[in-house]
Amino acid sequence: MTRLRRLLLSAPAVLVSMSAVISASPACAQGRAADRSSMPALGIKTAMSFPPFNEWKAAVLSGNEGALMKLYSTNPPVQVLIGKDVITDPAEEAQFWSGFGHSGLINFNPKILAISHPQSDTTELVLRVEAKIRQAGASKDAGTAGIQDMVASVGQLWKQESDGWRIVSTQRGNFVVNAPFRLPQPAKPDTQLYPKPADAQKDLDTALMAAKIHHKRVLVVFGANWCYDCHVLNSTFTSLEFAPLVKANYVVVHVNIGDEGKDNLDLGKRLGVGLERGIPSLAVLDPDGKVVYAQRNGEFESARKIGPTDVRDFLERWKPNTSRSSGS
Repeated sequence: MTRLRRLLLSAPAVLVSMSAVISASPACAQGRAADRSSMPALGIKTAMSFPPFNEWKAAVLSGNEGALMKLYSTNPPVQVLIGKDVITDPAEEAQFWSGFGHSGLINFNPKILAISHPQSDTTELVLRVEAKIRQAGASKDAGTAGIQDMVASVGQLWKQESDGWRIVSTQRGNFVVNAPFRLPQPAKPDTQLYPKPADAQKDLDTALMAAKIHHKRVLVVFGANWCYDCHVLNSTFTSLEFAPLVKANYVVVHVNIGDEGKDNLDLGKRLGVGLERGIPSLAVLDPDGKVVYAQRNGEFESARKIGPTDVRDFLERWKPNTSRSSGS
């Protein structure tokens, strides 16, 4: 994820606000990072177990405009932000999504990247919505010909009303061609991958202690739950191909830069990481805390631009006993 851009959606009648970055590029969408320690007891153990979201997904898949309408607030009307335009007509948003079900939709895969609860009766989701659509006139017998793989970033703010959950604010970017990744993608991103920003120094200290005991190095990964590239990099590190190499040589610690990208910037600066160039961004430390290497130019910020060879070269180069000096 490169430059951060903050857009604000307000739902004044429910006294909550939703902040999310829905950029022209769907690589990373900024939303409020999940604070698991302060989550209210809503019976939501994982992002994908949030029943209203599953209802919304099913309604989109079936193209059921009526079912979608029931999931958007009408009093007050849902606020929809598309680019710089604000729309307050629930019917228009329901028509947009129901149109997917009638437009050659082959596959619809909305992935929840981050989930949080601003208040006890609200739930905020940051989504990466992937869809495969058969173009008009394309034959079903033509295989993949005429099928477009599309993606968009979406934010949703849900509120529990007297008769059920409804979307009170939503934000979406334009659907664009989903460029392929060479790295493995997560089927279900871990919405708790990055812990609370305030835990960063404690987690780093713990990692340094573990690295000293096990004769490893610390791999510090700056990122956020709302960043899809961060999830892709983590899927790579934990894949069958790379997990043995990572486990044998590194203690991995994830440092959360927060919902606005403003947290732990001091730690990044101290380690020499160029967070202004985007996330994920990495640093490698010796057990004594000495910086062996720090990414300064956003080398891994776009998961589409790197492949398995790039990741393996990085891990091999900076593992214990084989790394070159800092800055080389």
